[in-house]
Amino acid sequence: MTKENGTLFNTSIQLIDSYDAIWNPVLVTIYTVVFFGGICGVIRMLFLLMKMNALSVTTTVTINLVVIHSLFLVTVPFRLYYYIKDEWIFEPVFCKLVSIMIHLHMYLAFLFYMIVLLIRCLIFFQWKDKIEFYRNLHAVATSAAVWFLALVTVVPVMYVWYGQTGEYNHNKCFDFHKELKDDAVKAVNYALIGVMITLTCALVGLQVFMLVKLVKKLSGSVWSHQEFRAQLKSVVFVCVIVFCFLPHHFFRIYYVQHVDDKRYPRLAVYNEVCLSITAISCLDLFFLVISGREIGMPNLMALSCC
Repeated sequence: MTKENGTLFNTSIQLIDSYDAIWNPVLVTIYTVVFFGGICGVIRMLFLLMKMNALSVTTTVTINLVVIHSLFLVTVPFRLYYYIKDEWIFEPVFCKLVSIMIHLHMYLAFLFYMIVLLIRCLIFFQWKDKIEFYRNLHAVATSAAVWFLALVTVVPVMYVWYGQTGEYNHNKCFDFHKELKDDAVKAVNYALIGVMITLTCALVGLQVFMLVKLVKKLSGSVWSHQEFRAQLKSVVFVCVIVFCFLPHHFFRIYYVQHVDDKRYPRLAVYNEVCLSITAISCLDLFFLVISGREIGMPNLMALSCC
């Protein structure tokens, strides 16, 4: 019996090692692309922001998007080092902060995407000609309020929950799944998943409706109309939400339900892969600038008038 248990234990260790050997290179590849592509997008967008209307709400949102991308990109090298070496050499508290950052990045980026899309909707339906702050101070105060609420609500809650109830190896990181056994943590996760999926479906439906209405309104080739080309900028944000954020939240439903199931010992690894997909949203500015060259930079600049 002891020999059989030892054999099962060795088999489990080999299985875990094989999973790490498969998925660690995948994670390294994703985060490497995210890091260099994200830096290129941020730098290019910084130059474009200098030419945009400083009082525009869209410009303010874009600046905040650049900031959250930049803060997240600062943590990416530490993730790369961990996945390459398969060992966390820094303090456990820093592991928690790096882990929290990817969640903070995802939800703040989603908030900023949603604001831009809603502004475009208001202008499309001619409820507003343009949406601007009266003074630069108002833009700064609004941004500071958003960041303050995020930092005093999301960060402390996640910091308290992460790594408090379970026993973790300090040489490992991004492995705080034991907290999901708590009913309160499960409830919060299900609530966030429900909100994200509902809002995403609403945004997609609204964007499809706007594009269909615009196509019916325009005559001839839709590509020859600046209004249609400008509207495609909103499609970039919608695609980022759908392809980067939704997969993680759909998997999260299954993950939360089976996190303590012994039959699935590597669900945490799959969760890390889904989280890495959310990081691809850092490439949004890069693709936005690239598409701006093809569609016409004046259409990209037109976003700042909103």
